[in-house]
Amino acid sequence: QVQLVESGGGLVQAGESLRLSCAVSGSIFRIDNMGWHRQIIGKPRELVAEILHNGHANYASSVRGRFTISRDYAKNAVYLQMNSLNHEDAAVYYCSAAIAETSSPSVGFYWGRGTPVNVSS
Repeated sequence: QVQLVESGGGLVQAGESLRLSCAVSGSIFRIDNMGWHRQIIGKPRELVAEILHNGHANYASSVRGRFTISRDYAKNAVYLQMNSLNHEDAAVYYCSAAIAETSSPSVGFYWGRGTPVNVSS
C-alpha cells in the first residue's frame, strides 16, 4: 500500500523560511508527477507547485520566485523550499503523487495527510 508522509511544517515569522518534505513508501513501480497543494479552512485546495517526471516544475503565480520544488528520485521524495513566507501562505500543505504500483498497470493519484504551516507577524 502506498503512503505519502509530509514533514517540516510549523510556525514561523513573516519573512522566514521553511522546507517541507514528503516521503513516499510502498510497492512502487513508478512515480510520475509530484506536487504540493495547500488548503485554508473553508476554501478549496489549491496547487502550489508540481514537478514532472522529467524535472520540469510549475508554480502558482502567488509563490513563483519564493518557493522551489525539487525531488529525489532515489529516495522517492519531494521537497518544497518556501522563502519569504507571509500570512497568505499559512495553510495545511499536502503532498501529492501520481504513482503506478507494482501490483497494477494503471496510475493512481495519492495524497498525504498534510502538514500545517503557520505564519506570525
